[in-house]
Amino acid sequence: MLAFLIPWLTAWACHPGSSHRASSVHDSLQAFRQPLPSPQAPTADSTRPIGDTAGDAPNQSDTMQKPATDSGRNNPVSPSKEKTHGWPVKFPPTLPGAIFPTHRVVAFYGNLYSKNMGILGELPPSQMIPKLLQYANMWQQADTTKKVIPALHLIVVTAQGYPGKDGKHRLRMPNWMIDSVLHMADRIHGLVFLDVQVGLSTLQDEVPRLEPYLKLPNVHLAIDPEFSMKTGAVPGTRIGTFDAADVNYCVDFLARLVQQYQLPPKILIVHRFTQHMLTNYKQIKLRPEVQIVMDMDGWGPKWLKINSYRNFIAREPVEYTGFKLFFKNDTRNGQPIMTPQEVLSLFPPPVYIQYQ
Repeated sequence: MLAFLIPWLTAWACHPGSSHRASSVHDSLQAFRQPLPSPQAPTADSTRPIGDTAGDAPNQSDTMQKPATDSGRNNPVSPSKEKTHGWPVKFPPTLPGAIFPTHRVVAFYGNLYSKNMGILGELPPSQMIPKLLQYANMWQQADTTKKVIPALHLIVVTAQGYPGKDGKHRLRMPNWMIDSVLHMADRIHGLVFLDVQVGLSTLQDEVPRLEPYLKLPNVHLAIDPEFSMKTGAVPGTRIGTFDAADVNYCVDFLARLVQQYQLPPKILIVHRFTQHMLTNYKQIKLRPEVQIVMDMDGWGPKWLKINSYRNFIAREPVEYTGFKLFFKNDTRNGQPIMTPQEVLSLFPPPVYIQYQ
């Protein structure tokens, strides 16, 4: 099995500017409408200022993306036993305007500064938006019981290999970038997810800056434990972690916004592809104001992605589930990307689908 995984682990480890990756390898084993304009240039009067930003491009690349892990391959959760692992979850009451469970979200992920971090920044809007709508329609045809909503998933705080002026190893995106993505989403009546990679910073320092955006009804939050470096390690040299307390902070923050601004429920995406990326999951609080999605976002062959979903998402139920598909990394060895029908055969069927 080790020899089989080495190509993916080696590719993930080879990120420019990083040192030896032995520790990360060890952790991984544990584990339409009219054409839209290009993003506008930064302006002094950005419509929704959220604090200080930096203008340098993020230094991540697609080679930094991680493979799905297989620590549970010798003890996988069989489909017949998944229903005994806490499914279905006892949901809190569903508030008016909630997206789930009656809808499915299909999102394109990335950053406008980089063509290597996902399709959102790889293609110009005039090509990316029609492709998103094409995939949303494909999912709608695959499951007509849920209405599909297109979404744009933007990384607004990117973890960095270099420390920056404050030593936090993270880069905040400028307001114009978020505004541009909001404009694209408005044109297709879509959702926007703001994704935070804290590096050596904290959610308490990064999430409140986004309040002017998160108080908009179609804007939601995502957090990535992979780049939460609580030990002080450089992002990308090992896999980070969040605790239930971190998730609960975001839940409480979003719930306050829902109540204060009389908004429909917010969605909180939590990425996960290893056991230790999330600790004390049973202590995560469920509130009707916030719908939590645990998103399996590892890449690799189909069997590996399925096992990761079963072992790290289905085995430790929180509320809703998501599944990430990689146009490049999932197809490296000529294997086809998983189809909607294949993803929908998982239990529980994911309600949030993300393409990178």
